[in-house]
Amino acid sequence: MGSLHSVIAGTGSYIPPRRVTNDDFLDRDFRAPDGSKLAKSTPEILAQFESITGIRERRYATETMVATDLAYEAAKAALDSSGIDPETLDLIIVAHNFGDVRGGGRSDMVPALAARVKAKLRIRAPQAVAFDLIMGCPGWLQGMIVADSFIRSGNARRALVIGADTLSRISDPHDRDSLIYADGAGATILEAVDSPSPIGVLGHAARSDTLDHSTMLFMGPSYNEEVFLEALFLKMEGRKLYKYALQTVAGAMKQCLDDAGVPIASLRKILLHQANGKMDEAILGAFYELYDAPPPADILPMTIAWLGNSSVATVPTLYDLIAKNELPPHAFASGDVLLFASVGAGMHINAMAYRVP
Repeated sequence: MGSLHSVIAGTGSYIPPRRVTNDDFLDRDFRAPDGSKLAKSTPEILAQFESITGIRERRYATETMVATDLAYEAAKAALDSSGIDPETLDLIIVAHNFGDVRGGGRSDMVPALAARVKAKLRIRAPQAVAFDLIMGCPGWLQGMIVADSFIRSGNARRALVIGADTLSRISDPHDRDSLIYADGAGATILEAVDSPSPIGVLGHAARSDTLDHSTMLFMGPSYNEEVFLEALFLKMEGRKLYKYALQTVAGAMKQCLDDAGVPIASLRKILLHQANGKMDEAILGAFYELYDAPPPADILPMTIAWLGNSSVATVPTLYDLIAKNELPPHAFASGDVLLFASVGAGMHINAMAYRVP
């Protein structure tokens, strides 16, 4: 008889088919926060943006789909890959930030997206408790931490954890930061397994720095109020957020890995929230500096160049692509130790160490 561990039994993702390249923004009228025209031309803005973030294109959901639809597609794929009976689920957790956003930026969160996904999956089991989790970009990873806690305490055996957002629907077309945002969904099945050796989730860490950093991401008016007088859009203090991430994320990652008793040399992949290419690389460097070691080659898989930043969906989508051998040369092997980490609105940071069964 071994100990109880949480293992990923299935994965899925939904990558919207609509590709939006940087060239598709050439006719955009980008403004400064005070509404004034920017000194740089739009082509110059786009070139600078790509050099800083690494983003060449992103995916947008079709007009007929909302976050619940994306979440459902990812969940269905995860259930199919796991082969489990959906009626045996104990938890259905949907991490998102804006609910189902339709035309005009109107958001709808009642009933919870998790309840809607459960209904779309035709799951009748009353013990499959469905609820939402809102925690900025780290939401899906926090959902995994919550599910692991339920499993380890004996209060759940199987959990479906989904991250889905449509950031394109709440981005200001006159704000350069709108170039970052994308849509998507990713899902995992977390299952209780008895094992004599530690497998699956090895440990996790999380922190919330709200006193001084809660307004780094917020909802605010358009930079062109002549066009959007009353609507609110996602706004970001990018430079402050970048500095905060570089100062804090690496430490949380180290705390997670050290608490799990995993030596840095055993780490095979780091799955970071795909927020900004250069920022992720800087976080990686800062993390390895804490161990006085250089980052190994190919330890940081990236999708941001072609998928953009889809918030809660980036990390589960990244994991799903690698698990299904769809992101070569990256692959997982039995015994590999992975480190998940994310940072986002709040500000919140979390990390999770995981050993592939």
